[in-house]
Amino acid sequence: MVDSNQDANKHGRPSDEEAVRDFAGSLSEEQRMLVILKSQLYGGSWESMLNDLRNRLAGKPYIFKLASRIKDDIDRIERMRQFETDYGVDLADYVDLQ
Repeated sequence: MVDSNQDANKHGRPSDEEAVRDFAGSLSEEQRMLVILKSQLYGGSWESMLNDLRNRLAGKPYIFKLASRIKDDIDRIERMRQFETDYGVDLADYVDLQ
């Protein structure tokens, strides 16, 4: 039986691992910072981070102040969270967290 990643490579498409590395390598500084914060401040949970940002927007108690671009950060998080779900990965494994 042929592995689906090997089969995909025969047709010129990148494997999942290549797609994840390409995606992680293309992250903007803002996105990389969000991945780092997710890993270091929110226990690896996008949901906790999103709740924190949404609470801030709603004037409720919040944990961490990122910047005045909260709505943009929420959009970035949603895209990265969906990518992680689609590929079954944690981007923190592909981003230098230091």
